[in-house]
Amino acid sequence: MSQLFTLAAADLRQRVRDKSVLIFGLVVPIALMFVMNLVFSGAEELEFEPTTVAITAADDDDLARAVIATLGRVDVFEVNVDEVGADQVRPLVRDGGADLGVVIDGGDAASAAEGAQASVEVIEGEAAGLQTDIIISVTQAVAERFTSVTTATRAGAELGLSEEELAMVAQSVAQAPEAVTTIEGRTASEQLDGGGTMVAGQAGLFLLFTVGFGVLSLINEREQGTLVRLRSMPMRPGMIVAGKAISAYVLGVGATGVLLAVGGWMFDISFGSVPLVAVLVLAVVAAATSLMFVVARLARTAEQAGVTQAILAVVLGMFGGAFFQLTSGGIAGTLLELNPIGAFTRGLGIVAGGGQLSDLGVPLATMVGFAVIAAAASRLLPDRGAEL
Repeated sequence: MSQLFTLAAADLRQRVRDKSVLIFGLVVPIALMFVMNLVFSGAEELEFEPTTVAITAADDDDLARAVIATLGRVDVFEVNVDEVGADQVRPLVRDGGADLGVVIDGGDAASAAEGAQASVEVIEGEAAGLQTDIIISVTQAVAERFTSVTTATRAGAELGLSEEELAMVAQSVAQAPEAVTTIEGRTASEQLDGGGTMVAGQAGLFLLFTVGFGVLSLINEREQGTLVRLRSMPMRPGMIVAGKAISAYVLGVGATGVLLAVGGWMFDISFGSVPLVAVLVLAVVAAATSLMFVVARLARTAEQAGVTQAILAVVLGMFGGAFFQLTSGGIAGTLLELNPIGAFTRGLGIVAGGGQLSDLGVPLATMVGFAVIAAAASRLLPDRGAEL
């Protein structure tokens, strides 16, 4: 056992001195997270400017009054409503005195109940954008609700309803509750937001590179003849492989922990319970290390191993959320669920949502199962490099 830890410690010191591990395991992913934080934080911190709306508002126009009252309740951004005459709306918008103009001829509620049509005209200024689109949507929704009375009464008249029955229909439509309502919310529990998914995916992606440097060094040592000299020493051959595995595992755990901590700080994300996050890190590093041993068995040269490692890292990391959130169903969804990086991301979402160890059964089973299968494959598959 002492020989095993001696080999692991020696290999770990060598990997730490290797600048490629530091660069690709920590510097590059942290720099990439920093750039993504600059890009996406600007989008998340979108601020709206006050918007001015010039609108007609006759005293007996119930639709116009309803639109004005509704715009006054918009709390996403400040809406300033200027009540002007119909002939003043276009000049104000044209001269920049208003961002949006609305000319309404809706009449009173009694006229709507009798089937009168309402007219709504919208004039957009040069600064029209997302804010004016929101105001137009609100105005349209109010108008549709107002004119729904007209539609219902006309339909009732065509069916031959009496005036009393038409009045009841008009009243019920006007007082009907909204079919769909919206409220400001947060990301669903047990699910990371965009920034959290990106941090978890990036940590998983570069994890494969970090452990790969240690495991795939077996191929370099085999090509350079160092492995033959190591095997001539009075120890079991399996000790050498086990020492490499322990070294790569320790590096992977350390690098992943640092990336999660730095990424969480950059994106202002809390992944929840540290012990549970540590359990997930231990599981995903085991899966990544076992996979790299499979690559080491199948690759004939260091170049083949490096290319295969890069492909696996990018594919698994991308589908694990390193660059964007990805969801799917059917066979594709099943394959996504079997991805250890994706399972790691889902597990972090569960912990961030307040989940306990008992809630991590599926993600942990996925990662541990992947590690066991990959480890078994690395023992059963032929060593193609040894055939050279």
